[in-house]
Amino acid sequence: MSEGSPRSRREDRRRLLERIYGPEVAAELVGPLERLIDEEPSTAGRRTGWDETDVWLIAYPDQFRRPGDPPLRVLDEFHGARLSFLPGLHVLPFHPWSSDDGFAVCDYERVDPRYGDWEDLERIGRHRRLMVDGVVNHMSVESDWFARFLRGAPGYERRFRVGDPHADLSRCVRPRTTPLLTPFERPDGTKVWVWTTFGPDQADFDYREPSTLLAIVEVLLRYARRGAGVIRLDAVGFLWKEEGTTCLHRPETHDLVRLFRAILDDTHPEVLLVTETNVPHDENVRYFGDGTMPEAQLVYQFPLPPLVLHAVLTGRTDALVAWAADLEAPPPGTSFLNFLASHDGIGLRPLEGLLPAADVEFLVRHTRAAGGEVGFRRAEDGSEAPYELDSTWFDLMAVDVDEEVALARHLASHAVMLALGGVAAIYVHSLFASSNDQEGYRRSGIPRRLNRRRFDVDDLVERLDDPRSRPARALGGIRRLVRLRSSHPAFHPEAAQRILDLPSGLFGVERIAADGRRVRVVVNLGSEEATVDLGGWRRLADGGAPFGTLAGYEACWLVEA
Repeated sequence: MSEGSPRSRREDRRRLLERIYGPEVAAELVGPLERLIDEEPSTAGRRTGWDETDVWLIAYPDQFRRPGDPPLRVLDEFHGARLSFLPGLHVLPFHPWSSDDGFAVCDYERVDPRYGDWEDLERIGRHRRLMVDGVVNHMSVESDWFARFLRGAPGYERRFRVGDPHADLSRCVRPRTTPLLTPFERPDGTKVWVWTTFGPDQADFDYREPSTLLAIVEVLLRYARRGAGVIRLDAVGFLWKEEGTTCLHRPETHDLVRLFRAILDDTHPEVLLVTETNVPHDENVRYFGDGTMPEAQLVYQFPLPPLVLHAVLTGRTDALVAWAADLEAPPPGTSFLNFLASHDGIGLRPLEGLLPAADVEFLVRHTRAAGGEVGFRRAEDGSEAPYELDSTWFDLMAVDVDEEVALARHLASHAVMLALGGVAAIYVHSLFASSNDQEGYRRSGIPRRLNRRRFDVDDLVERLDDPRSRPARALGGIRRLVRLRSSHPAFHPEAAQRILDLPSGLFGVERIAADGRRVRVVVNLGSEEATVDLGGWRRLADGGAPFGTLAGYEACWLVEA
């Protein structure tokens, strides 16, 4: 998926450095950067690209626990034994950390010994496509890097972004309501105010300092060297801060992503970049690039989860259909990363311009009725606005309905996600139809912990071995959906798609393979039986003739007769 020759990419890197730092600094920086690239061992021969089988699991490094065993090893074993139908595995942050369940990294060079070691992680990458988090916007204030910064150690004096507490930072867009600047005391007793976009424990890097860039490039190269096939650039839209602006999606931020891509294309061309930017769609897709130099190969499809949630809860598919029908195909060689639930909440900013405020408020009320919580952000006018919904996906499906209906809704929503163009990712708790972890939330006070329960693996296996249990039924249902998707080339992430014109309550998509073969998926997202014209098509699973009606929350996977 790399573009251009090594020589042209070297020239691209030089131009990018000049745009970011100016000619003089770039001239000094280009040598050390190119040495890093020249000295990097090649990992050529690993799998590149993607196909219709690319459905990935999202899980924490200690998601499955067994006393006495390193959790990363247990994750590898459980995935191989029970979840091998998902050929990719996104292992959430595995470094030593101080908060945010791993996203406040203390040491990029080590795997947290509570999880295992680098060998355990590399073992995962040898058997499947491994996705890791590049937490490159910020780092824990308990890290050695931050301690050196406070001491003014050589090479670390400007590692983190310092701000003026009297400056007007009101335009800065934030996903939090905590103060943007946090004061810290240096060893000599002086005070320094540091940018903490995501909270007082997470200090933002200062990419205006060239040594910061080099340090982060080394981090990314280490991931690739250790077996990562995909690197998720966490909170990437915030990398470059500039007073008097929104501090989001700055031109320098896009140039940094282009630079990371140009470096990996020369050293580890099999590695894919995915940008995590929980923002409205038009802002999000800019990370594919502007047509001059490529940026990420994958961009999260953030409007999809709240739109599917709204469609299921209301039985109205108009907003979901209108958005999907208007969706432009991403550039060749790129793809959306489709998902419904994740370790974070369901973002609401991507709904801007897609749903009226009353419908967003409906989702907020429903989440609270499900036992979930709602996170807020600081808007540009200083007010607080709903930012995310914190709940397991299954509990959102289960308000005011019995378990049978909730499970049907759960599977129908995943059928929509799996049918659409793009690589697909499924959060671990969606596999097992987990309920909210109220005890974990109560103990921690952290709303996102509702959706972050860890499993005793032996207890989970016992439940999965009972075919009547909810986890076993949910896992079996999702496995069947994934196998349907994986069975036909028309579900290739880059295959063309057309949204079908169907009555409200129904969602239908036609996918067209490179050889012209077509498939259709029609999902009833309402509770009532619906009549559909299915003439000329047969069921994908067994080739039989489909019925002309769909029960509430039923999905029909079809190929041409």
